[in-house]
Amino acid sequence: MKKGIYILPNAFTLMGMFSGFLAIIYAINGNFSVAAWAVMVAMVFDGVDGFVARLTGSATRFGIELDSLSDLVAFGVAPAIMIFEISIKAFGRLGWLAAFAYAACGALRLARYNVQMVTTERKSFMGLPIPGAAVILSTLVLFADKLQLNLYDNKLVLVLTYVLAGFMVSTLRFHGLKELNIKGRKPFWLLVAIVVVIVVVAVYPEIALFCFAMLYLMVGIVENIILLAHKKGAHRQEANLK
Repeated sequence: MKKGIYILPNAFTLMGMFSGFLAIIYAINGNFSVAAWAVMVAMVFDGVDGFVARLTGSATRFGIELDSLSDLVAFGVAPAIMIFEISIKAFGRLGWLAAFAYAACGALRLARYNVQMVTTERKSFMGLPIPGAAVILSTLVLFADKLQLNLYDNKLVLVLTYVLAGFMVSTLRFHGLKELNIKGRKPFWLLVAIVVVIVVVAVYPEIALFCFAMLYLMVGIVENIILLAHKKGAHRQEANLK
């Protein structure tokens, strides 16, 4: 700290935290769609700060810790308050316990990531990343607002909040953008697919973003089921050989 800190990446981190703070204010005031978009903006800043830190060689332990605190505000506390106010408040104790469980599990997820980031989680993630969970809840709010659906007193939203909390602290494997290798040559159809995705998101952002977020969750669940089945099969083969 005596040598100073890098301003640019940490400034982006603080802007992400500010977006999360705005999301909390808007959620408390009942402007849920703006709160959801604020969380999505925080998601952009969360990606930019890491990219800038790597690009400029300015990644530090201070930046890592600040990034975790920002993530807790933007992707832990903000979505928890938003989903509580718009939906699960109606369930009383079960509702606020679900919101707290989401925020608490998000904090635990971040703490575990900071410890394991250079070992277990160097490539894939152990447990659902907290930005992924936040995007699912935020796009759900945007999706419901676009289709004029009433989320208040919705049991599925209550269950989803508990499920996301559990997935964040689970040992399930989820993939992230850091696994993508954009330097090598890729097939032409991949570029076409990217263009199609951009067009769909631009035309139907609320619907498309929610569908992609749920697809990410479903793919992760299916992949882990397949991995578990393979492990059980391998154990059975070992038992038969013995």
